[in-house]
Amino acid sequence: QSQLVESGGGFVHSGGSLRLSCAGSGFTLRNFAIGWFRQVPGKEREGVACISASGDSTNYADSVKGRFTITRNNARGTANLQMNDLKSEDTAVYFCAIDGPKYSASNRASCDYNTMNSWGKGSQVTVSP
Repeated sequence: QSQLVESGGGFVHSGGSLRLSCAGSGFTLRNFAIGWFRQVPGKEREGVACISASGDSTNYADSVKGRFTITRNNARGTANLQMNDLKSEDTAVYFCAIDGPKYSASNRASCDYNTMNSWGKGSQVTVSP
């Protein structure tokens, strides 16, 4: 069964760093735009960082610009989210997702929740003050 698998995450103190990784199980991420989203209880899922299928375009939420970096390795079919200078408000469950085929083919980097058509199960990131 094809699915997205996140790894990384965990617990860190404020100012620390973590790295999340995303890979496809049963398929490759190579042809898809990828997004990282996060969600806290009671709030909507928020787009954090997204990258185009080729990797030459990225898009970040204002709250993480300058601190988070999204990258991808198409040879390996993986995507990473490097999170530096973490803050307590970054605490959330983080999900990777792939954009729909026609959107991915346009080579856009758009964190549009409504067009993402496959999601991982999520990875908890906890940042203590």
